Amino acid sequence: MWRITVVCENSVSRPGFLGEHGFAAYVKTPDDTILFDTGQGFTLVPNSLRLQIDLRRVDKVALSHGHFDHTGGLLAFLGLKGPCTIIAHSDVLSERFRMMPVAGEEKPMSIGIPWYESYLTSRGARFQWVSEWSEISPGVFITGEVPRKTSFETGDPKFLVRDDDGFVPDPFRDDYSLVLDTPKGLVVILGCAHSGIINILNHVRDKTGKREIYAVLGGTHLDFTSPEQLNSTVEALGDFSIEKIAVSHCTGQKAAARLYAEFGDRFDFAPVGYTIEVS
Repeated sequence: MWRITVVCENSVSRPGFLGEHGFAAYVKTPDDTILFDTGQGFTLVPNSLRLQIDLRRVDKVALSHGHFDHTGGLLAFLGLKGPCTIIAHSDVLSERFRMMPVAGEEKPMSIGIPWYESYLTSRGARFQWVSEWSEISPGVFITGEVPRKTSFETGDPKFLVRDDDGFVPDPFRDDYSLVLDTPKGLVVILGCAHSGIINILNHVRDKTGKREIYAVLGGTHLDFTSPEQLNSTVEALGDFSIEKIAVSHCTGQKAAARLYAEFGDRFDFAPVGYTIEVS
C-alpha cells in the first residue's frame, strides 16, 4: 500500500485540523516512511496527532526548497524524532527574500529557512545533499535540479537571493519534487513548483521514460502567474494523461477553479487530511 497524506496546508478538510500557509505531506510506501516538507512549524505536530501519524516513525525527510513555509517545521519534527536524514539541495540553507509592501514601498523581506544549519545538526539533522535525480527509497525519487525548457514558465521575479552585487532573481536550483513509482503509475508531489509544473513533469517523463502520470499533488504556484501562462500551463497538462490532480498551498483559488473547469472529476483540492491511496 502507498499512501500520501497532506499534513500541513493553508486550508483544512474537517474540524480538529489546523491550517497555515505552508505544505507538508506524509508518504508511506511498502518500504519506507518519508516526510516531504514540514510546513512553517505551527501545525505539523498537532495535525499529525489528529491524523494518527507517528512522526517518530518517519525514516527520512525530503525538502522541496528552502522557504520558511516548507522548512520551518524541521525543529519541531527533530524534537520528536531525534537524529534523521534530511535530503535536499544545499541551496536550501541559503538566504531567501521576497519583495513585499512595507510602509508603502516594496522591500526585500526574508523568507528563507528560519534555522541555522549548525543548530539543526545539533538537534539531529543529518543533511544529505543531492543535486541530481536520485532514488531515495525503493520506487521513490527526488527530481534534483529541474531544467527550465518551456518558454511560458517564467517564474516569479519577486523572489530574490543575495550575491556580491546585491539582490538578484532566485534561480531556485533547490526546487525539488517527489516522484513515486506506484502500481497505478507515477505520482508527483510538488512543493511549490517554482521550476514550473510543466518543466517538472517533462523532467519526470525524461528520467522515468514513462509518458503518463497517474496523479499530481501539491503546490503549483499558479496563483502568481499571468493569465497567459496559466492558459498555456493548463493546455500543456493535457499531454500527460493525468488521472488525478489535487492542488494546494500556492495554487490559488482562481487557478484551482480553472483546473477544475479543465479536469472535472479528476480534480481535487488537497487540504490538511487529504489522502491518496494506491495499492
